[in-house]
Amino acid sequence: MTLPEEIAFGTAAFAVSASTVAYAALSPGSQLFGRTILSGNNPNEAALTFDDGPNDAATPALLDLLATHNARATFFVIGRFARQRPDLVRRIRAAGHLVGNHTVTHPWLAWQSAHTIREELRSCNQAIEDALGEPVRYFRPPHGARRPAVLRIAGELGLATVQWNVMAMDWQPIGADRMMIHVDRGRARARRRGTGANILLHDGSDRQMGADRSDTLRLTSWLLDRFAADGIRTVTVDVWG
Repeated sequence: MTLPEEIAFGTAAFAVSASTVAYAALSPGSQLFGRTILSGNNPNEAALTFDDGPNDAATPALLDLLATHNARATFFVIGRFARQRPDLVRRIRAAGHLVGNHTVTHPWLAWQSAHTIREELRSCNQAIEDALGEPVRYFRPPHGARRPAVLRIAGELGLATVQWNVMAMDWQPIGADRMMIHVDRGRARARRRGTGANILLHDGSDRQMGADRSDTLRLTSWLLDRFAADGIRTVTVDVWG
């Protein structure tokens, strides 16, 4: 192999390696860095998972909506907001929903030091446990971003890592109709694969308390009506692992 060929080969190999690492770090479905919970093997199950709360502008209304449908959901809460509204964290749990860890400040964990990762998870655990008086067992990394250290530290803290296989894109101002298009596409992919739907939604925002999530509420209402009509059972992610 000539020198130019060696350089070209090395460049291509580096590009493939970098692409693989990026996929493993950011793709919600990747298992290259370790096992994460995506869904179960029953296409008639759906998990509504809400990130970035508790949020006093949306979470109470969302809980009322879920109660009218006797539906269960999973809430991955941000620790600093749990500290502000422990009453909402208790209300979530008292309604039969699962409360999980979404870090204390919502950083991109894949790029953080091991010390920062541990403190983000530990501090969020503490905020939730102070509110509920029970241990936290499930964790979702912000943006889905992780590396092996994230999964290892989560495991050391007794946390199973949860990702998703359906996105509503509801952190963007696209309206409930377009959100439903994204969810329908994701649910169809999950059904073709013979799995349940683990739907990523948001009842808050990592930037501040009080975020407007009225479109997410509208979307959730539509989804619950569809689930009832189609015989889809809502589950919390702990039934999957």
